[in-house]
Amino acid sequence: MSTSPTYPAAERLDLVEHLHGRAVPDPYRWLEDPEDPRTREWSAAQDELARGRLDALPGRDLLEARLREYLSAGSLSVPLWRAGRRFFSRREPGQEHAIVLLREPDGTERPLLDPVALDPTGLTTVDTWVPDLEGRRLAYQVSRGGDEQSVLYVLDIGSGEIVEGPIDRCRYSAVAWLPGGEEFFYVRKVAPGEVPEGEEDFHRRIWRHRVGSPADSTDVLVEAPGLYEGHTYYGVRVSRDGRWLVVSANVGTARRDSVWVGPVGGELTTVLTQADDVQAACWVERDGRLYVHTTDGAPRGKLAVADPEHPQRENWRDLVPEDPGSVLEGVRWLEQQTPQLILARARHAVAELDLHGFDGEKQGTIPLPGTGSLTGLTVPDRDTPDQQGKAWIGWTDLVTPPQVHRYEAGTTVLESTAPGKVTPPKVRSEQREFTSKDGTTVRMFVVTPDLPDAGGPFPTLMTGYGGFAITREPAYTSSALAWVAAGGAYALVGLRGGSEEGEAWHLAGNRANKQNVFDDFHAAAEDLLRSGTASRVGIQGGSNGGLLVGAALTQRPELYAAVVCSAPLLDMVRYEEFSLGRTWNDEYGTAADPTELGWLLAYSPYHHVREGTAYPPTLFTVFDSDTRVDPLHARKMCAALQHASTGGEVLIRRETDVGHGARSISRTVALSVDTLAFLALHTGLELT
Repeated sequence: MSTSPTYPAAERLDLVEHLHGRAVPDPYRWLEDPEDPRTREWSAAQDELARGRLDALPGRDLLEARLREYLSAGSLSVPLWRAGRRFFSRREPGQEHAIVLLREPDGTERPLLDPVALDPTGLTTVDTWVPDLEGRRLAYQVSRGGDEQSVLYVLDIGSGEIVEGPIDRCRYSAVAWLPGGEEFFYVRKVAPGEVPEGEEDFHRRIWRHRVGSPADSTDVLVEAPGLYEGHTYYGVRVSRDGRWLVVSANVGTARRDSVWVGPVGGELTTVLTQADDVQAACWVERDGRLYVHTTDGAPRGKLAVADPEHPQRENWRDLVPEDPGSVLEGVRWLEQQTPQLILARARHAVAELDLHGFDGEKQGTIPLPGTGSLTGLTVPDRDTPDQQGKAWIGWTDLVTPPQVHRYEAGTTVLESTAPGKVTPPKVRSEQREFTSKDGTTVRMFVVTPDLPDAGGPFPTLMTGYGGFAITREPAYTSSALAWVAAGGAYALVGLRGGSEEGEAWHLAGNRANKQNVFDDFHAAAEDLLRSGTASRVGIQGGSNGGLLVGAALTQRPELYAAVVCSAPLLDMVRYEEFSLGRTWNDEYGTAADPTELGWLLAYSPYHHVREGTAYPPTLFTVFDSDTRVDPLHARKMCAALQHASTGGEVLIRRETDVGHGARSISRTVALSVDTLAFLALHTGLELT
């Protein structure tokens, strides 16, 4: 396969904007408009080019077989208990999507919600689901074609009838049931016409709804001082006794919370505002105390308590202080003769579970299977007395498909595994430390083949994320295992910008500090090469991870053998103008501010493409129904690289009827075959 295909023509505009005294060229702005006839023609030509090149890649059949084998493990969630009923999801081998199921106290099991039964095309996904407290009704949200514009329904579990819905405009909506199953609180985007067209995704309201009543005319608006002033996203929680309502709000993805607490149906008290610059997840527990999981004076997280009658920050009392070596990720109440609290922690992205008394003192740990991560943690509700004292732990690691373990009386036992039987490749896995450019210690998980003649170096696939305080944890990944099974190495890097080491780690990699993320990534690649693990390094990332690999390829094109850049942000000057972009400016900064524009221009991949540079082979993958990151970023960057690069091939792979998030298994396989085959060709991994 040649490395210099003939690319579709793309007009270069002599367009330069002057922003805060800076000249900012934008030669491919016309590609921002998907309806422009030039964009349509260019995209169609790119589709033909990419499909021809990708279909001719060697090893596709082998990759597809391995991916299907590893995905045939299926999936399994921890149970959610309601009045003795066990709700969970499971995907069997051969199924395109997971199904929501119910297991009765007598052990009988039946499906409640099957996405393929709802839509045989496989384009409908279940975005979220939650049963009422009595286990008689199930609220769920679905969207179609990847647009993530959720529609809410309620299913009567006994009759199988839909008793509510559709209620539209429920994207990113929490649902909090009141006791009795007749009412719930939920979040809904404002109606068309309430705000200027195109602004609806940024304005929401919280409503109290009675099942069976017309939502548009009978829902009761939840109100509180400042609640709807500038906030973008909302959360709602109701105490189990139905007495207390907790409302949280955020401005975009900013890592600070506004919080209100008060009696259901009564006046809400302001606990936190954005000016407090504190993260706090609050809820009222069974002992009547307000629990606060917060970063207030504790960037790795601590647990505080207060009286919900007096929930203000000055009344918080530390219960479990910050652990300087781990990050507090969640808390559960373990009901038994002497109740305890389970605290879920992550130490360098590896899961731990601790037991604490109600005085805050540590009383022990819950054994876990090894070096891995949690996929869920649940305890029975108070109406399931025969299960008291137990906890269910969703578990995975780099080679283990999802499992459910049960903790009881000091021991942890394997209760159930993913339904499909797979034989993962023999591998060695470890967590390594390396030093970044500024001397910071960074960690990565590395998986290599464990065969007598497999000493390395290996063609290596490296990935990371480095943003929004998202932790990349060791988890079963079919594409990684397919790569290692073929003789390659896989590296997952815990970059700054994530939350592997708490909020300080996040802040060290965002806004003015974003370059630290890219420096960490470069240092990881250099360490893999220097240590003899990697012969060549191919990189892959999506969304914010697409920005990561876009910056990597423009900053260090000689370091990387190949790049797969999926659903990326790449024009960091104009990212706020499209889709949900403006909700991310707390993470990146805004071009409206002269100082912050400087941060963005310092690394914006689209603005750092230089003519005559030998960039590595690059494959962009985009999804036309993506309502988070607009495909225009990849279109513009693809055109820029195709014009400028003297190096490897540059392709863009486009899909329709799929978006940024969940997809069917068939589409997952098809995408992974293309991306892995592309990386294999250009890193020297022989797919035989």
